[in-house]
Amino acid sequence: MKSFRIDLHVHTRESSFCGRTEGRLVAQLYKKAGYDGIVITDHYNRRFFRKFPQSLPWSARVDHFLQGYRGAQEEGERIGLTVLLGIELKFDDSPREYLIYGIDETFLKNHPALYKMGIAKFRKFSKQLPPSEKILIYQAHPFRPGITPAPLGLIDGIEVYNGNPRQNSNNNTALAFARQNNLRMISGSDFHRLPDLARGGLILPEAVEDSRGLVRVLKRNEGIQLITDTHTPFSLLRLVTGAGNLVKKLYYQVKEDF
Repeated sequence: MKSFRIDLHVHTRESSFCGRTEGRLVAQLYKKAGYDGIVITDHYNRRFFRKFPQSLPWSARVDHFLQGYRGAQEEGERIGLTVLLGIELKFDDSPREYLIYGIDETFLKNHPALYKMGIAKFRKFSKQLPPSEKILIYQAHPFRPGITPAPLGLIDGIEVYNGNPRQNSNNNTALAFARQNNLRMISGSDFHRLPDLARGGLILPEAVEDSRGLVRVLKRNEGIQLITDTHTPFSLLRLVTGAGNLVKKLYYQVKEDF
């Protein structure tokens, strides 16, 4: 059976404020890099949605959010690359971020403003979904400066390798933590711009055609290989973002105290 190479953490310029590459080009780049699929996980948080007037219907706001994914998906269909939808969800009450798999456009339109929930409420909500809508929750880069692991009962696994060269994700610590706690493990490039291309992902034991198929393979958690790139080029921006993460941590600590 042919294996399936997929990147689970990819951003686009249209829908992530920090993205630098349009969705269509992202699909072309990953096809040329030898991948079979990608999951577009653009940043889903209050910061993105608050720029729209309150009079704009939620479904229309989601349509704006999906521009990068739709561009990548259309191009993927043309060139033979599977493009799936996910999100990198950040709640209002914490700097932690979560990669959500198993969703589709209808899900996002039927469940507005997920960022208001908080991880405990969101986990409870996810458990109540019908079998055909079951989702998986993986904490992204849980050991970056200023970030701590979420309570293990609230997640399905963690990202043990994050390939973003501008961030210190302390991947070795994440891997050791996952092994110690018998957690499901994923890897992702955290692609935003060209230097991030194909730095992470998974090699699955079988092809997946849609989000339901991805959830089934990830839940089974058998025969999955991590894609990693141990070379991390020096980046001045990495020092700046590390300092920014620490500032965010202090902000949320003060917020919790009050």
